[in-house]
Amino acid sequence: MRLTTFTDFALRALMRLAGEPNRSFATGEIATEFGISRNHLAKVVRDLADGGFIATQRGAGGGFSLARPPQSITLGEVVRTLEKRQGLVECFRDDGGACVLTPRCRLKARLAAAREAFMRELDATTLAECAYPATSQRKRA
Repeated sequence: MRLTTFTDFALRALMRLAGEPNRSFATGEIATEFGISRNHLAKVVRDLADGGFIATQRGAGGGFSLARPPQSITLGEVVRTLEKRQGLVECFRDDGGACVLTPRCRLKARLAAAREAFMRELDATTLAECAYPATSQRKRA
């Protein structure tokens, strides 16, 4: 399984928020800390907000924070939400793709089973378990 860079950035941002769940963060702050594009992270933040994972506030003193406790968010829920547009292979796409093997394919069911095993593991893991600690906490560890 391979997650998109978009989902990777989203998980990183959520892990950081889970490390300080009562704090609001600016997009630029997270982008700088993790060395990722601010513009790309802004798109990630929008999708996370649309998915109900974070709350956003515009303007001076604005930013984003977790919309729910990190114990109530599973990695599987996040990945399913953000990866729903990505088929594991062509025949998993909503339109079925154009694979000529589809009528007699023996691989699709096995790939589907592998994907479900992967997602079960992520469903069993909460964001709280993967929280990325604040800078002061990382120095003490």
